[in-house]
Amino acid sequence: MAEDREHPPLIPDQRREQLLRHLRRDGVLSVQQITRLLDVSHMTVRRDIAELERKGLVFSVPGGVRIASTITSEPGFLHKSEVEQPQKRAMAREAARLVQEGMTVYLDAGTTLLAMAPELARMTSLTVVTNDFTTIGQLMSAPHHLDLVHVGGLVDVSNRSSVGRLAANTLRDLALDIAFISTSSWDLLRGVTTPSESKVEVKQAAMASAAHSVLVAGSSKYGTFGRYRVAALSAHDTIVTDADLTDAAAEGIRTGGSSLVLARS
Repeated sequence: MAEDREHPPLIPDQRREQLLRHLRRDGVLSVQQITRLLDVSHMTVRRDIAELERKGLVFSVPGGVRIASTITSEPGFLHKSEVEQPQKRAMAREAARLVQEGMTVYLDAGTTLLAMAPELARMTSLTVVTNDFTTIGQLMSAPHHLDLVHVGGLVDVSNRSSVGRLAANTLRDLALDIAFISTSSWDLLRGVTTPSESKVEVKQAAMASAAHSVLVAGSSKYGTFGRYRVAALSAHDTIVTDADLTDAAAEGIRTGGSSLVLARS
């Protein structure tokens, strides 16, 4: 009894701060490890994880939880084109529902937004602006004539796109209805980030030129961050991701003010 009075149970905020300290040290922990470290039940641990995840401080993984991880580079086009294809097609379908005939839309570079090309190719009156060479190539074969604008600029060979100041300057001269933005890393606290400085200005220019900004990014990239910040999540009117995003993360994003669409493949 005396020992219990000397070491009373931690209040939830104290317990969650201890959990964060352990994660900052270890990076990732299983639920079982946390129950032993904090001497609490599995149910308490899962409640704590959900609360921290709603705040964007931790990210669930199968059987446990991790802290945000940094990325220092992005995979090239060929690698990205081979992974998560069902999720990308599902996100592309949801994103394409936001497009109406007569609009001028921007498609950022990347294989997720490339998956929008077949959806947009069915339209008959549309202007598509992009920095992605593969997207332009696909839309050239559309059954109906579409007005196509490639923004030019410095060529990023590995991602088959153009980047940098010249590309950004072209975007600043355009009036876009919707800018669809891709990213290799995003989370609630840091927003949209990238390890490539040359991509930042292009994404920001597209967002600034558009009446509406839509982030299209897979849940597997959520909880990662790059060195360079593009924009807060709240800077996007809509966020389209796949249905594997956890409920707690989804709640935190919606609380931040963006409309969230979960695409089911």
